[in-house]
Amino acid sequence: MVIPPPARPPRIINFLKPYVLKMHFTNKYVSAQVIHSPTATVASSASSQEKALRSSLETTRDVAAAAKIGKILAERLLLKDIAAVSIHLKREQKYHGKVKAVIDSLRDAGVKLL
Repeated sequence: MVIPPPARPPRIINFLKPYVLKMHFTNKYVSAQVIHSPTATVASSASSQEKALRSSLETTRDVAAAAKIGKILAERLLLKDIAAVSIHLKREQKYHGKVKAVIDSLRDAGVKLL
């Protein structure tokens, strides 16, 4: 007689922290997006590639641009009534420089970090 394995509970982490902040930095641009993990859809995003933002930025790839992207993303999140996000850092990303600028500007604008 073969005993079946126990049924696995649903992935509860998706529902405890449904909104995840992911950041991407290239040599030319800074982009950040918040993903709704249960449905795998983008809730909000901001990038220095956007035509409306490029004119207001001095350069599109430095720490000041990252801070501006974080501030704009926070405003867009608060418009959609998303008050808290969790942060997903890639293996090579540390809380320093551009990453710190995005996260601090989100926090300063009123978005709670989980």
